[in-house]
Amino acid sequence: MIIVKKCCFKAFVVLASVLLSTAALFGQDPASVPLGAPSTPTTPSTTTAPEAAPEPPGGTRVFGVLPNYRTVDESQVKGPLTNHQKMAIASKDSFDYPLVLLAAGLAGIGQWTDQNPSFGQGMVGYAKRLVTGYADQAMGNILTEGLFPVLLHEDPRYYRRGTGSTWSRTDYAFSRIFVTHTNSGSLRFNYSEWVGNAVGTAVSNAYYPDGRKAGNNAVKLMEQCGIDGISQVLKEFWPDIKHRFFEHH
Repeated sequence: MIIVKKCCFKAFVVLASVLLSTAALFGQDPASVPLGAPSTPTTPSTTTAPEAAPEPPGGTRVFGVLPNYRTVDESQVKGPLTNHQKMAIASKDSFDYPLVLLAAGLAGIGQWTDQNPSFGQGMVGYAKRLVTGYADQAMGNILTEGLFPVLLHEDPRYYRRGTGSTWSRTDYAFSRIFVTHTNSGSLRFNYSEWVGNAVGTAVSNAYYPDGRKAGNNAVKLMEQCGIDGISQVLKEFWPDIKHRFFEHH
């Protein structure tokens, strides 16, 4: 019965995240015509359909597993994203099936090292680690790539540099967890990354009975942001790795 309650609560958390995302998706895009406003005659549109978004550098998945939907080449950025586009990126990164495989791998490591010992061992313990691990990833993506970028007018994309020395590119990629672009194109501290992950860490206390102290939460926050930084380093170099080792000429 306890397991069922935990799984139900977990499903509720993920569902709540999706609902928040949907609300933000339609909440701040250009306003529609107010009710009661006089209607204006419509004329046939002569505008062309918007260009389809280019495929991310190296494809939509790094090593076939890590979602890569928010990566763009720095030299090819054309203006800010709409709120709809921000939420679409967050949804793709959150609900792409390889994320389940990633959560399964992390759950296996957690099982092996007996993380969150109150989950126990065996299939029941593994299932708890899998579900909670996936929810952590999905909720983190929704908050840091969708909801908070919409609310704070920040750009959730990773601007891949693609040129320079290995060290300079590594330093640049990891530092993007501290620095981000705003909708206007200026640079500032990446509030979405840190506030979003902080909120996700706080919510996770509801389903992680172990380690609810402030110190434990600080470690979780640093780990999550660190993982995001490492993933951006992988995204920076993945097109080069793919071209050299996986593409045959």
